[in-house]
Amino acid sequence: MKLTRFLQRLNSETVTVELKNGTVIHGTVNGVDMSMNTHLKKVKVTVKGKNPVSYDTLSVRGNTIRLFILPDGLNLDALLVEDKLQKVQSTAPGSQPTGPMAGGRGRGRGRGRGRGRGR
Repeated sequence: MKLTRFLQRLNSETVTVELKNGTVIHGTVNGVDMSMNTHLKKVKVTVKGKNPVSYDTLSVRGNTIRLFILPDGLNLDALLVEDKLQKVQSTAPGSQPTGPMAGGRGRGRGRGRGRGRGR
């Protein structure tokens, strides 16, 4: 399971996030996207060497995060269980790929106009 998928399951959990610059953020997870950008509510931010500041909501860019400190009472076994039904469906033999570019025409630079008469 990818780390971002795991973090997305932490909705409404109170966590502590440490940033690469030493800032410590303590708040409740509101959401995490695939870039690991983390959206928190009821936040207390402690910048290194300064007094804590409280915010209602805060978004943290994913590449500035050093680590997450999870609560002690968190049931990791339940969070780490993958959706097996979804995996079985996606790896079924004979299944067709889905999405906007599933069928073809993947030539890279678009089709555009022709190249003239070919002389």
